[in-house]
Amino acid sequence: MLHDARPPFAADIAVIGAGAAGLFAAIWAARTAPRGSRVLALDGARTLGAKVLVAGGGRCNVTHHEVDERQYAGSSRNAIRKVLRRFDVPQTVAFFREMGVELKREESGKLFPVSDSARDVLGALTGATARAGARVVHPWRVGAASTDIADGFVITRDVSWPHAPDASFNHVRIHARRVILAAGGMALPKTGSDGAGYSLARALGHEPTERIFPALVPLTLPAGHWITGLSGITLPATVELRSNTGKRLESFTNSTLCTHFGVSGPGVLDISRYYTAAKMESPEGGLPGLFIDWLPSMSEEALDGTLRMGGSLSLQRTLQNLPLPERLARAILEQCGQEPGAPCGRLSREARRALIQAIKSTPLPVTGDRGFTHAEVTAGGVPLAQIRLETMESRVRPGLYLCGEVCDVDGRVGGFNFQWAWASGYVAGCASARSLTDHAGG
Repeated sequence: MLHDARPPFAADIAVIGAGAAGLFAAIWAARTAPRGSRVLALDGARTLGAKVLVAGGGRCNVTHHEVDERQYAGSSRNAIRKVLRRFDVPQTVAFFREMGVELKREESGKLFPVSDSARDVLGALTGATARAGARVVHPWRVGAASTDIADGFVITRDVSWPHAPDASFNHVRIHARRVILAAGGMALPKTGSDGAGYSLARALGHEPTERIFPALVPLTLPAGHWITGLSGITLPATVELRSNTGKRLESFTNSTLCTHFGVSGPGVLDISRYYTAAKMESPEGGLPGLFIDWLPSMSEEALDGTLRMGGSLSLQRTLQNLPLPERLARAILEQCGQEPGAPCGRLSREARRALIQAIKSTPLPVTGDRGFTHAEVTAGGVPLAQIRLETMESRVRPGLYLCGEVCDVDGRVGGFNFQWAWASGYVAGCASARSLTDHAGG
């Protein structure tokens, strides 16, 4: 049979998953390991690095100008900070420059390759992997991982996987002294993220969080809701999450997009995981609420003054001058029962207050989200409490290291999740390689 054709391949370090975190871990493992060490990066996805290629609309938002733990959720921010500071933004910029990819800073603080090409980013990663001496085996989907040998792990290929395995590597089993689990989460399953990493983590003694759900995901509204009729409108807005008692829980101000299914855009994506988490944690009857401020640059008092001073100017023209998009202004007036052509001066105090509330605090009756298929990242995973932060080594399975999205860490839109991949991959790669020397010396 196929799985008996050749003996197990002996590797020093096997990286399960060759996405952003996995490739970075393989690079630094190979750069750090003793000369002659065998470092493998295994990936079963149809397209290697697919998530890198689709990131940032095909431009790949490599990182952000200013990264700190406050931009992340999941595990404790103090724990996240300890990992992030091990490989920071200047080091990321320097690494890609060394690989021939210059990064540029955009007004939003996001850093993209000057070429605006995600392929250049992936090429830098795969090129660095090869130059470091690590081998990428693709496609080669891991079906199981265990500690069935005295010094290390047994990794077995999933022989039922429909994609033909790497023809240059026909081993079905690998004996690895160290394993780095970088198999990702469940977001964008078409790129190969199907949650298999959590099963492997469980098999090796870890307990991922009970809740694993989409983050950075568009939110849906009821079919026929008036906002869905404004598809295509985009504008700066504040999206605010409130408890059932009205307490502000979280708030993001950024570009917001009205769509045929609901709302999207960076601000909505950022708040989506907080909304979902709050909904999951709320007692029955205590659901949180989501509200949108269509005009965050103007206070309620200033808006009230503008409407009171409008005189004979029509409501429609007044709102457009604020400025609000024409279709949005008309829709808000219709929701308030006001004629767009009516003069501001005819508004009663009550009608004016109602209009201000409609502009500054529109409730969003969220019905759900667009799921992992459209999510950019996964919330949940292996808690950092189960990992030694100085090395990313498992606290429950010596010799196992974890990095990237399989960990319970998710960041905001803007390159923060890639920076987590670089930092955690760097720490796991270097530490796993150093452990080979430490073990040999011991």
